[in-house]
Amino acid sequence: MRLLRLGDRGSAVAEVRMILTSLGLLSDPDVLPTDHGWSPPTAEPVFDDDCDHAVRAFQQQRGLIVDGIVGPATYRVLRESSYHLGSRILSFLVSAPMHGDDVATLQARLQNLGYYTSLIDSTFGENTHTALTTFQHDYGMTPDGICGPKTLRSLNNLGTRVSGGSPHAIREEEHVRNSGPQLSGKRILIDPGNGGDHDLSTGAIAERESAILWDLGRRIEGRMAAAGMQTYLSRGEHQDPDDAERARVANVVGADLVICLRCAHYSSPAANGVASFYFGNSHGSASAIGRSLSGFIQREIVARTPLRDCRSHERTWDILRLTRMPVSQIDVGYMSSPADVELLSDPVLRDTIAEAILVAVKRVYLLGKNDRPTGTYTFADLLASEHIAR
Repeated sequence: MRLLRLGDRGSAVAEVRMILTSLGLLSDPDVLPTDHGWSPPTAEPVFDDDCDHAVRAFQQQRGLIVDGIVGPATYRVLRESSYHLGSRILSFLVSAPMHGDDVATLQARLQNLGYYTSLIDSTFGENTHTALTTFQHDYGMTPDGICGPKTLRSLNNLGTRVSGGSPHAIREEEHVRNSGPQLSGKRILIDPGNGGDHDLSTGAIAERESAILWDLGRRIEGRMAAAGMQTYLSRGEHQDPDDAERARVANVVGADLVICLRCAHYSSPAANGVASFYFGNSHGSASAIGRSLSGFIQREIVARTPLRDCRSHERTWDILRLTRMPVSQIDVGYMSSPADVELLSDPVLRDTIAEAILVAVKRVYLLGKNDRPTGTYTFADLLASEHIAR
């Protein structure tokens, strides 16, 4: 689809306005509710200031980049938000999984009943299918994994059974605890970005960004290998897979953690600093270990480098939501900032960032035990502790 932004007109804008109106984010007198949904506008729809503000509010709510532009990611989430549980039949489709707020609501209902223990990610995948069929079997229905009127009535008639925290968070933390504090044998996927996937990128900037991130990924890989970890790269040096393919690779290799390396871009050169991101959505579901990992990485990098602290944030990007393990994406600096580019061009700084990331991973597996103040745990200390443990 083409990008939609301030000043655009047409049927695609009409669809966006109807969805935003149905969500209560836009007051549109020309779009009225009917028995079968929302009526189209009577006048030619315009992407005006009110629509721009509504899109930005929606992006903020849904963990998307807040730029007021309806691109593929924002449009996908807009479409998903228009589905409500009961508005369509839900089932597991291997070739084209169903996505939407209705799926998220179903996952939340099954989680409250103790059947679903994965992330509420709005995707009807294998785990959702298994949870639904088990529920149907237990309550005397045909266990076909299809959420139709009968299954929906049963779900609506039952209350909450599970309390005391997110089952997924508990499972994530138990997996880390059971795997032990040593890094040896841990499987880590390193995902260096390519550059060039931003509107503000030029060929020269994208090439430089890709070179910086590839080199940083290699430095992290070398340190992790020295600590006895099994490392994988999500792509070849000259390959450019999309985020869905990168997530698929992570799932295929069965990584314990994923480290995504990216650079940020902004229209103003004044924007600068490092930020980290983990999966979290407006349905209240988040990756607990992804949050911890991102927080540790953020603090270690800020403590060891001159990069400004832009903090850690929840997002719903494909690389975060399509992976089956905890993920942290680190925007290591702004390619639109001359100061950040100068810092990132220094191999000594990239060494420092690589060490910070490795130490952060170690902190995740220490679970707060035998910890040291942020910024003081060195690569030599880490290797010594791993050697002693062996």
